[in-house]
Amino acid sequence: MKVYLIGVGMGNPEVMTLGALEAIRACPVLVGAPRLLESWSESHDCVPLIAGADIAEYIDKQKGEGPIGVLLSGDTGFYSGAKKLWALLGEHEVITLPGISSLSYFCAKLHTDWQDVKIVSAHGRSHNVVGEIQRNARTFALTGGNTKAQDICRELTDRGLGNVEVSVGERLSYSDERIVTGTAAELAGEVFADLAVLLAVNPAPVERPWNGSGLPDDAFLRGDVPMTKEEVRTLSLSKLRLNADSVVWDVGAGTGSVSVECALSCPAGRVFAVEKKEEAAALLEENKARFNAANLTVVRGTAPEALKDLPAPDRVFIGGTSGELGAVLQVIFEKNPAARVVCTAVTLETVAQAAALFANLEGADMVQVSATRTRQAGRYHLMDAQNPVWIFSGEGRV
Repeated sequence: MKVYLIGVGMGNPEVMTLGALEAIRACPVLVGAPRLLESWSESHDCVPLIAGADIAEYIDKQKGEGPIGVLLSGDTGFYSGAKKLWALLGEHEVITLPGISSLSYFCAKLHTDWQDVKIVSAHGRSHNVVGEIQRNARTFALTGGNTKAQDICRELTDRGLGNVEVSVGERLSYSDERIVTGTAAELAGEVFADLAVLLAVNPAPVERPWNGSGLPDDAFLRGDVPMTKEEVRTLSLSKLRLNADSVVWDVGAGTGSVSVECALSCPAGRVFAVEKKEEAAALLEENKARFNAANLTVVRGTAPEALKDLPAPDRVFIGGTSGELGAVLQVIFEKNPAARVVCTAVTLETVAQAAALFANLEGADMVQVSATRTRQAGRYHLMDAQNPVWIFSGEGRV
């Protein structure tokens, strides 16, 4: 049987291609979502079906040559049900007709191009839309379900990204089409349709100045606050095995050298730097601003109490716990039993405690690192040994 997979754009016949309109006229039976069938209910037999399996089952049961037209919103190659139907309709003669996507239509309405836009979909799926906006200069998102446009604007505002410019479009192509542009903070109080599109322009996305960790120590403001040095920091970050969207805790963050490195390595994630000393917390804020790490949140307080209201971590770096390492690990694994943890230690007492605790973790690894730098003395260079550091790493047992 001949089956047309027809991209109908946003749904209004006025924005369909000529080929799509001719195919619809040639098909006595149309199948698709009720919204897409509205314009054709008087001239065609319309069968309201959405799931690909249901559509395929209906077509398989039909007799004769057809043709049958399947109406698909937007473009058949852009988050479309066509992908599943191509596999399910293999025994039929399938002709695919692309349509105008909501992305191209919306950007045309905004008088902007879209070749450099990061494209994501939160419609009917879980997606870290705010994280993508956080790390990209321009992001287009299909919204719906549990992730609505106003929810995205509110979360952006909560993260300190209320200045991001956001355009939201709903009921595109129809007579009651609505397009609104403002900052995330301005639109956070709006109510948008469940099915809406969004284009966010972030003037300062989170990005690393070069690929790979190991920012030089003198890139950070330090004062008299302890800092994890470059060589140990680089190895510790490697042990953390960060992903772009990881949620990270840095416990006993000091100046924030590890926090900043994690923030730059997780541009779509979030980093919570926990520090009890006010002088260090103030430096953390300065280093956050220095590297434009919008995804870094400074948490003033003492672990483990300060950890209890934080979101569950994927990765945790422990630079200091004032003797509360066991209690800190307990909170971590209560939040996420599979969290990966890296801890550094310089005193024998902390080494002994960490060795006993990390021995119980999955994939426990204990490494001692000694780094020696050179320093200039007149026309000579001398070796300047740094304190040896133990690096412990492991994961919870699920």
